[in-house]
Amino acid sequence: MIFAIPAIDDIVQPALSARLQHRLDNKTKPLGSLGQIERLGQRLGMVLGSEAPELKDPQLVVFAGDHGLAARGVSAYPSDVTWQMVENFLAGGAAVSVLARQHGIGLTVVDCGVCHEFAPRPGLLICKVGPGTADALENPAMTAAQLNTALANGAALVTTLPGNALLLGEMGIGNTSAASLLMSRLAGLDVADCTGAGTGLDVAAVQRKVSILRQVLARHPDATKPLDALATFGGFEMATMVGAVLQAALERRVIVVDGFIASAAVLVASALQPAVLQRCVFAHRSGERGHALMLAHLEAEPLLDLGLRLGEGSGAALAWPLLVSACAILREMASFETAGVSRQDVVATDLTAATDL
Repeated sequence: MIFAIPAIDDIVQPALSARLQHRLDNKTKPLGSLGQIERLGQRLGMVLGSEAPELKDPQLVVFAGDHGLAARGVSAYPSDVTWQMVENFLAGGAAVSVLARQHGIGLTVVDCGVCHEFAPRPGLLICKVGPGTADALENPAMTAAQLNTALANGAALVTTLPGNALLLGEMGIGNTSAASLLMSRLAGLDVADCTGAGTGLDVAAVQRKVSILRQVLARHPDATKPLDALATFGGFEMATMVGAVLQAALERRVIVVDGFIASAAVLVASALQPAVLQRCVFAHRSGERGHALMLAHLEAEPLLDLGLRLGEGSGAALAWPLLVSACAILREMASFETAGVSRQDVVATDLTAATDL
């Protein structure tokens, strides 16, 4: 059965948008003085269809998979680190594990295609499409059937998750290369501008990485459509994430996008259904070269800029309290009328009168 791309409706409602803006403008503060938090509140209200939005049972999903291209030396770490880090997530020792605990975020790790067999345990979902993708310098990273399976897996897992917010995380040695390839092909940018140090390559190694990625792009000149590019250059974890993003958007969940790899998945999903972006909150601007250009291409406004380049969903977890605060402002902050506070125009008139005296 072929995975059907869901139709993602435009959620813009001018009347609701106006009510949200009126609500924000009438809080006890100067107009616009909460800056980006006000724009965030407006977005969350639109996604959740409410003037008093409330975020419930946030779920952070770490999608994990290995990449055949990693054998070409495009990462500073060996592929075994993928499965070792999955074990670290499950043991509660990774950065995202700590942050999810701190903020009360549900954490699920999904084996989308790790070259390792995991023992079943709570917090782990096995959705393995294969033991890692093929080497994209030789063949497409995945077959059409594998892509279809990964997309369907991602959509299905979202339907099982509680809550109304999905935070995106990932793990996969070599996946910054896959993200750079997708960005270069789908955004029409030179791959050198899309490629950075990943897990910590030095300057010479980054140059070698760019050279390899140029060869991969030249090897597959016809992979220009979103799903063709995803199958040719992507990873099983990225394809599963695309399916999850599409389903989350269909269900009008808030989608909190982490860094470079998660943004690449959203790039693919939004190329298929542009209204996906209306449901997205971009957590941060990564320190990975190319992410700023990716955000600009998506016309996205990141919440944080902390030089992060860890992945895992760590940036999404760090940004989460800002979303909670934006909703709380809309729901709980007093208006001028309820607080008995004079408005700005009244204060300005009084000051003028005092000056005349």
